[in-house]
Amino acid sequence: MTRAPIMQAMMSKASLAACALLLGAVAPAAAAEEGGHGAHIERQAWSFGGFAGQYDKAQLQRGFQIYQDVCSACHGLKRVRFRNLVEPGGPEFPEESVKALAHGWANKITDGPDDQGKMFDREPKLFDPILGPFKNEKEGRAAYGAAPPDLSLIAKARNVEYTGTWWWHPVSMARDIATSYQEGGADYIYALLTGYGEAPADVKLAEGLHYNAAFPGHQIAMSPPIAKDSFVKYQDETGSLEQNAHDVAAFLSWAADPHLNGRKSTGWLVMLYLVVTTALLYAGKRVLWSKIPH
Repeated sequence: MTRAPIMQAMMSKASLAACALLLGAVAPAAAAEEGGHGAHIERQAWSFGGFAGQYDKAQLQRGFQIYQDVCSACHGLKRVRFRNLVEPGGPEFPEESVKALAHGWANKITDGPDDQGKMFDREPKLFDPILGPFKNEKEGRAAYGAAPPDLSLIAKARNVEYTGTWWWHPVSMARDIATSYQEGGADYIYALLTGYGEAPADVKLAEGLHYNAAFPGHQIAMSPPIAKDSFVKYQDETGSLEQNAHDVAAFLSWAADPHLNGRKSTGWLVMLYLVVTTALLYAGKRVLWSKIPH
């Protein structure tokens, strides 16, 4: 990662308005979906899914590029610090590159007071959070009519909704438990970003709203932040709407759960410990009771 964040100077006003509502700061749907259910969302394959899944470092690095180029113009990651981009289990960028990234980050840190008792803005450092462009919620609301949400926990705050029959619901829940399904937020983010399209003939869109197949009610105020013909190209000149959406969804999942890799690795060690301990206790019990007549 060598380039500094420069997209705030390059993005159009329309793109900024689209980002302002990214992944949550959306107007209420014009009409709820029939039956009160949300849209059906297909499950995606994620490297971090299941009991043994782990984050893909290369994917997290690409996902951060999407966040930097598209989302950071309006959204912060205040619960993620620049140093977290270096730590194991995450994107694992080189520390010197992250220092340069922080130094050139467009959104400064308000610090102080200084010797004159005044607050001042300074360049971010490794221990500082990744802030968005707005100092507070009211400033964001004044700019766009709705405060752009912080994306630190967006993958935990959003989820998919069960849309099947009532009698199949217990089976679905049991399957989710058996497979350790926790990727609902990532599935929703991916579906939302790729769900834009032309409204069906029988759907009348309210003024200023866009058709989105994944959004409940299918009418959403957010303009498409990425599209089939407008997506972020990676450093190797590859990229697509689907890959952009997949990568940024994975990155936001890491932002919401940065210790997943370590937790799952520790969990398997604990399970191994319990199996070995159980075997030793059973063997000890057999030896002990074999000497006692019964």
